[in-house]
Amino acid sequence: MSFDHGMGSPLGMFAPTPPGEEITARAGEPLAAGTPVASEAAVIAALRTVHDPEIPVNIYDLGLIYEIEVHSVGSVRVDMSLTAPACPVAGEIPFWVANAVAEVEGVGEVEVNLVWDPPWSPDRMSEDAKLALDFG
Repeated sequence: MSFDHGMGSPLGMFAPTPPGEEITARAGEPLAAGTPVASEAAVIAALRTVHDPEIPVNIYDLGLIYEIEVHSVGSVRVDMSLTAPACPVAGEIPFWVANAVAEVEGVGEVEVNLVWDPPWSPDRMSEDAKLALDFG
């Protein structure tokens, strides 16, 4: 299932995502020719601003980001997952991610794919996330 979500659109217009369903969120616009393209580090910094409201650790350090592609024209593709398919905000988080990445200077169009394979596990968390959540 795919939804196009404008940057100013209310998130409430989307029905909850059925557990385990893959969705694609989009944001941003093509970069003007000659605009310097953002680095992957800048995209990661934006990803670290997004949090699942139920977990006090950002989605990047939780290991929810599976892949980041920054293309030469400034478009960005992110594959991500969630800790559980039944997450109450599963249908919203990909749009939060797309909008956060689209705000980075040097990023054009953004596509965020919510995927469930491979399933997320706590092994994917950074050491800082494990400490914050008291995972031994």
